[in-house]
Amino acid sequence: MLTIELDTLLKEQALQRQDPEERYITDTVNWKQYETLLDRIGDAAGYRVTYLDGVLEIMSPSRRHQSRKTSIGDLLLIYFVEADIEYFPFGSTTLRQEEKSGGTEPDEAYCIGTDKEFPDLVIEVIVTSGSINKLELYRRLNVREVWFWRNERFSIYHLREEIPVEFVSNCGYELIANSELLPELDIELLTECVKNPHPLAAAKAWRQNLS
Repeated sequence: MLTIELDTLLKEQALQRQDPEERYITDTVNWKQYETLLDRIGDAAGYRVTYLDGVLEIMSPSRRHQSRKTSIGDLLLIYFVEADIEYFPFGSTTLRQEEKSGGTEPDEAYCIGTDKEFPDLVIEVIVTSGSINKLELYRRLNVREVWFWRNERFSIYHLREEIPVEFVSNCGYELIANSELLPELDIELLTECVKNPHPLAAAKAWRQNLS
């Protein structure tokens, strides 16, 4: 386990040198200060703000981060259309609830089937680790499924209504091999298409597999 964690850290450090992401983190921030900051930033490009229990993180995504986010979103759009699945995209809309003391801006987010106040599925691209527990944050917002893209692969977490002992460390989410929201989606093929450095070729290969 220690070797895996060290390898991950070294990869993150290498990526940070090649394509830096900037983060600013502070604590003892109240909800009013958080909302004031959101108002001041507005739609300013290049900033993502996350808040949980008084801890505030502002992140400026790297080009690599944005490239992966866009690629995943483009391929999922093709999947929804080809599979005839009704979907409602949130994009990077700010999701927040004062009573849950949490708010964030996912890379991509979707309601599946019917439109709702909060998405069923969110996707987070992780190039360098932040300090806020995103699974705890999404649990409070009742997001059913969270996909993390990190180290060139997906990790998929599904929220369970019951929280047995083995899910406590993941804030009530179970790590699963395939999406339960999109059970017919081939996650291995999606992974290969996301990794393809040629977006047009990736989209064509993905669409051909779905037809």
